[in-house]
Amino acid sequence: MKNRRLKEARIKANMSQNQLSECLGYKGKQSVANWENGYSTPTLKVAIRLSELLGKDIRYLFGQKVQENHTFSSEVLKSN
Repeated sequence: MKNRRLKEARIKANMSQNQLSECLGYKGKQSVANWENGYSTPTLKVAIRLSELLGKDIRYLFGQKVQENHTFSSEVLKSN
C-alpha cells in the first residue's frame, strides 16, 4: 500500500526524494521512492530519522491515526 503520508510530509517539507535520501545518507532516490510506493519500509532507525527530518510523528507517517500536527519527540525514546 502506498505511503501517502510520507510523500505528503516530504512535499510539505519542500524536499525532493533525492534531497531526503541525501539527508538520510543514501545515494539516489530509490529507497524513498520505494517507501512512498509501498514496495518496502525503512528500518526503525531510519523511520525515526524521517520523523525528525519531516517534523511528523512516526506513528502518523507509518499509518496510525494520530493528530497530524503531533510531532515526534526524542524524549519518548529516553523514557523507554
